[in-house]
Amino acid sequence: MANHERFRFRSVEALRAEAGRLGLDIPWREDVSVLLEKAPLAGRKIANRLAVLPMEGADAEPSGAPSEWTRRRYRRWAAGGAGLIWCEATAVRADGRSNPAQLMLTEGSLGGFARLVEEMRAVARRAHGAGHDPLLVLQLTHSGRFAKPEGTPRPLIVQHNPHLDPIHELPPDAELVSDDELAAIRDDFVEAADLAAAAGFDAVDVKACHGYLVSETLAAHSREDSRYGGPFENRTRLLLEIVRHIREEAPGILVTSRLSASDAVPFPFGFGMDPDQPERLDLAEPKALAALLGRAGVRFMALSLGIPAWKPYVGRPFDRPAPGGAVPPEHPLEGVARHLAAAAEIGGAVPDLAVIGAGLTWLRAYGPGVAAAAVTSGRSAAFALGRGALAYPDFAADLIDEGRLAPDKVCTTCSLCSYLLRRQERVGCVVRDPAFKSAIRPGRKE
Repeated sequence: MANHERFRFRSVEALRAEAGRLGLDIPWREDVSVLLEKAPLAGRKIANRLAVLPMEGADAEPSGAPSEWTRRRYRRWAAGGAGLIWCEATAVRADGRSNPAQLMLTEGSLGGFARLVEEMRAVARRAHGAGHDPLLVLQLTHSGRFAKPEGTPRPLIVQHNPHLDPIHELPPDAELVSDDELAAIRDDFVEAADLAAAAGFDAVDVKACHGYLVSETLAAHSREDSRYGGPFENRTRLLLEIVRHIREEAPGILVTSRLSASDAVPFPFGFGMDPDQPERLDLAEPKALAALLGRAGVRFMALSLGIPAWKPYVGRPFDRPAPGGAVPPEHPLEGVARHLAAAAEIGGAVPDLAVIGAGLTWLRAYGPGVAAAAVTSGRSAAFALGRGALAYPDFAADLIDEGRLAPDKVCTTCSLCSYLLRRQERVGCVVRDPAFKSAIRPGRKE
């Protein structure tokens, strides 16, 4: 494991030399045209292999409906030209909100979501022609142990976790969510998926990453006498039940999932970890789960890694931690390589499932070349950006028009967008977006 360093590469040759020095497999392809081609996805045709990953904005109306700030963010992405726009985590019920301004889809907020879809499609057509119609995915979630519906912690926990419980100062006897309540939450996911279809989304994502409720069931080794904990069959039950019920009750909408390939929380309290070496990643169960999702009708999925509240660098290689955070104990290129390897291994294990990797934002303008190599070799189905798209909403258009990304527009991986979300403040890029440059003032004491 190498020391952490900030991005300092003036050429792709220098970046690849550093990767070689570290013994990391970072592929490269100069020709990025494969990313710009129309491509099949889940029986549909998308305009290109460029994707926006879900990034929460903490700017919804009290009802959960998208606000003007929310619509601004998605209009910018729609105008940006990506063929796939993965809309952010949207709570399926009030006690599942991660903050009071998280999106929430109910009968009462349905009209606002329909307006959002209509605006995104209209903006995309105006910017890129009548034939440009991005595939729109809405991520559905319950925040579980990270729920703060009124702004203060109201955790619903699936199991006791000595690594995560201290974050909210949970006592050893804190009550676990019951099986009956988990089944009720399952039904809320299904109802929200039906509403998403009515709003005009093409697909829903059952969020199973970053330690939120569905994700936590995957790691619930210590949950005893439960339909949703213990052996692998039980730990995967909630996710698979949600997927199957959505396909039965809302057959007109595609179903996908964003999955943490590994939580990076030591076994037996994390998913995708080695029982024999508890702090080592082991993708045997994630691969088996991906196969089960494929058999349940999932045709594409997005991968992530880690739990931001635990080890944020695992999922998001960065130059600077959020204020108050620690400098990672590894070089960011190690995180990039970890993401690439996870997508390649899981995608290779389930060839009929299109797997979209993450973790390329730190590469700045060199990300498309790495993604083009990954797509060409079958390691990933698309070039996808989360933080990177927040900073650079028109990255796809620039890549299409110029064949490259502009170095002065890329994300600087400063972690301030994550910091704003943690503070439950409206989220945007304080470096690139003029509307947010005063969100964190120079010299502000944190």
